[in-house]
Amino acid sequence: MKIIYIDADACPVKDEVYRVARRYEMRVRVVARTFMHVPAHALFELVEQAGFGAVDDWIAEQAGVGDIVVTADIPLAARCLEKQAHVLDPKGNAFTENDIGAALAMRELMAELRQDGTVKGGPGPMTARDRSRFLSRLDEIINAIRRAHP
Repeated sequence: MKIIYIDADACPVKDEVYRVARRYEMRVRVVARTFMHVPAHALFELVEQAGFGAVDDWIAEQAGVGDIVVTADIPLAARCLEKQAHVLDPKGNAFTENDIGAALAMRELMAELRQDGTVKGGPGPMTARDRSRFLSRLDEIINAIRRAHP
């Protein structure tokens, strides 16, 4: 059975992932820099990785064909796509091989604009519509994986 990896430190949709994972009986690895509460369930596991970049490195090493990675980290998304994992951000946007290059370029541009003061702040807050889109897209990805890997 394929695994869902959550880049968990700032992930606002962990509870949604747990609900969907229970329904499909999928394993979830919650990867974080420090301890965090994970529901007591045989399918769920907390993996602590201390150190700068250790969470991203661990997820990128573990994720593989047909796995799902939930992250807003675009460089991590690119690394996971190289290993043929599916990648979904917390707002329900899927990263693909076709758009990851543009996403990386936009990330760099926005970092420069924030650094010189042209742009302030980051992404907007999560909305109910974002959560709904995330749940819908996660369902779609899981069903596609189940059809491809019965």
